[in-house]
Amino acid sequence: MNETPEKTTHFGYKTVAEDDKASLVADVFHSVAAKYDVMNDLMSFGVHRLWKRQTIASSGVRKGHHVLDLAGGTGDLTAKFSQLVGETGQVVLGDINSSMLKVGREKLHNLGLVGNIDYVQMNAEMLPFPDNSFDVITIAFGLRNVTDKDKALRSMYRILKPGGRLLVLEFSKPEHEILSKAYDFYSFNLLPTMGKLVANDSESYKYLAESIRMHPDQDTLKTMMDEAGFEQTTYQNLTGGIVALHRGFKY
Repeated sequence: MNETPEKTTHFGYKTVAEDDKASLVADVFHSVAAKYDVMNDLMSFGVHRLWKRQTIASSGVRKGHHVLDLAGGTGDLTAKFSQLVGETGQVVLGDINSSMLKVGREKLHNLGLVGNIDYVQMNAEMLPFPDNSFDVITIAFGLRNVTDKDKALRSMYRILKPGGRLLVLEFSKPEHEILSKAYDFYSFNLLPTMGKLVANDSESYKYLAESIRMHPDQDTLKTMMDEAGFEQTTYQNLTGGIVALHRGFKY
């Protein structure tokens, strides 16, 4: 009898069994959680705050909305959404990684943000909510770590309310060759060194650099969103395409 071949996927530049990727990614984020905010500021020279501000500005979130901040990590977007939705709204900070959720919860509690935020450990491919639950879903710097991105996008589409929107903020492909070469040098030479010095972990940051290169480019991700059912899909390149903000609606 022929055995069914084991399905594989990529973990950075390595090929791994599909069933193993989630735990490998989990190990990375367990390792980096405590220093995640510090490293974000160092790695992006603080520009990640501007990328997230643009995401919030594009979200259309207002009082009473229900928002899912998926792969929400340490809660930067959740903090702002909590203020925007007010007492009548709700924000769910969802992340597959318990260490990231713990850091996010502690951070937001220390900011005094309680009452309209829930914390749920979840897998983006199988979101544990009824159909038509959320007005807005955001996933910032998380989609590239998902094993089955198409399945995750379909899951997000299912739980969006009609008229709702998805925003995907993710590293993408630089628009210009010179920028691309400079970005590669930074990512594969300076970034792991920074990770070693600040977080005592160069390998996790080497994976993060590789995972960015394996993520679909702007037009490919737009097509994937179309195929998942989203309409009026667009993207905006930020910082020369190092990051792209994709938006799609459910009607």
